[in-house]
Amino acid sequence: MSQYFVVHPVNPQTRLMSQAAGILRQGGVVVYPTDSGYAMGCMMGDKGALERMCRIRHIEDIHNFTLLCNDLSELSHYARIDNTAFRLIKNNTPGAYTFILKATKDVPRRLMNEKKKTIGIRVPTNKIARALLEELGEPLMTTTLILPGNDLAEADPEEIRSKLEKLVDLILDGGTQGEQPTTIVD
Repeated sequence: MSQYFVVHPVNPQTRLMSQAAGILRQGGVVVYPTDSGYAMGCMMGDKGALERMCRIRHIEDIHNFTLLCNDLSELSHYARIDNTAFRLIKNNTPGAYTFILKATKDVPRRLMNEKKKTIGIRVPTNKIARALLEELGEPLMTTTLILPGNDLAEADPEEIRSKLEKLVDLILDGGTQGEQPTTIVD
């Protein structure tokens, strides 16, 4: 059974963010709010947690994952960015944009697009997501929480709890979120 934290959407409680980061560091899978609904995340190097996320969403091996970063300084560590791309990203982050970029060697192979060697990178505006990233001190491996049979991201934390409380380790309830999909820029 998962833990369920009700988090203030504007001023996330530091204590709860610290506990959430601890759950992630111990191999947990966490559901959290983003700019475009709810997402599922785990630590980038945790293969077991990543496999759990794939089972929950019924994701195939070809799925493109996203690294959720706290700010632009983390981007260059995980993706190759030229000046033009950097200006585009700087003008559109934080926000509901995922940028598909060439991955660096610091990105585990199982996380990048196998043929193109790319990775999605995103810097959110959601204060809960940002507080979690700040507490972690590193990017979060993430995928939008679109459950099998649905076309849009889950938006209601109570519904998420009823569907996933035995499958994930933590649900961060930041209130009902919008269901606008993220804009993907390749």
